[in-house]
Amino acid sequence: MLEPSHKIAIKRAYEPPARGDGVRILVDRLWPRGLRKEAAHFDQWRKDLSPSTELRQFYGHRPERFAEFKKRYRAELRHKEAAAAVSELVDLTRRRAVTLLTASRDLSHSEAAVLTTQIRAIAKRRAGARTTSAPRSSSTKTK
Repeated sequence: MLEPSHKIAIKRAYEPPARGDGVRILVDRLWPRGLRKEAAHFDQWRKDLSPSTELRQFYGHRPERFAEFKKRYRAELRHKEAAAAVSELVDLTRRRAVTLLTASRDLSHSEAAVLTTQIRAIAKRRAGARTTSAPRSSSTKTK
């Protein structure tokens, strides 16, 4: 049986918390411009999940570079430290709702969107692996 995964959402870091947000995690490397620390409503700031400075500067939030950004960012997420951080988030989504926060205006072309897709894919693979490796109960009696 598949374990249910709680929802994972993406919002701008400037948005106030809402019921159902669960754990709010800022995934930008840089602090959101103009956001006062006392006005920030998030539970974690995970710079270890953000793209490298070089990749962030390459992308520059230009939609025509998003495909290449996505490819390179997913490669960065496979490195040891980032992979461990992603794994932590996958585990967290099994227990609670998670909202990834970013300062990006274009949420669908943000690192949070790529990260969300990556987390969902890993959670789905893990759930599938658990169902295929789970021992079967014998419902037939041997004579």
